[in-house]
Amino acid sequence: MKRCAWANNDLNIPYHDKEWGVPVHDDRLLFEFLILEGAQAGLSWDTILKKRSHYRKVFDNFQPNKVARYTESKIQRLLEDPGIIRNKLKVRSAVNNAQSFLKVVKEFGSFDVYIWGFIGGQPKTNDWHSLEEIPSQTEVSSAMSKDLKKHGFNFIGSTIC
Repeated sequence: MKRCAWANNDLNIPYHDKEWGVPVHDDRLLFEFLILEGAQAGLSWDTILKKRSHYRKVFDNFQPNKVARYTESKIQRLLEDPGIIRNKLKVRSAVNNAQSFLKVVKEFGSFDVYIWGFIGGQPKTNDWHSLEEIPSQTEVSSAMSKDLKKHGFNFIGSTIC
């Protein structure tokens, strides 16, 4: 298998080979990526991959209906947990985004329908030859970010999208 240059260790090679660029239509997994991408902002993806299994444990396997109901005491316990990124804004964002996620599901029937609507329901295939060619944002990612923010999401910039 041809791998991207960044896939170079025991954490990111399996991620690259089995998840990177693979279309996802499962709302729970889409929510997981949404929360992990927000946690990653400003950090390396390897940092998140190292903590991913613990995130799944403490964030109730990324079930948005559970995360949306987190209380202040649950948030405080998360902020004391060294197994996750203990950034107050990022942890609170996960709860906020779970609430927004559920509203989108109610409006569109699923998050999958909503998010894939930005690209007409079909994966985009690019033919990049180097990391330098890959844009950090596109018109679509900017439109997606803007609309997600309109729906109440945060820590969801164009680069994350």
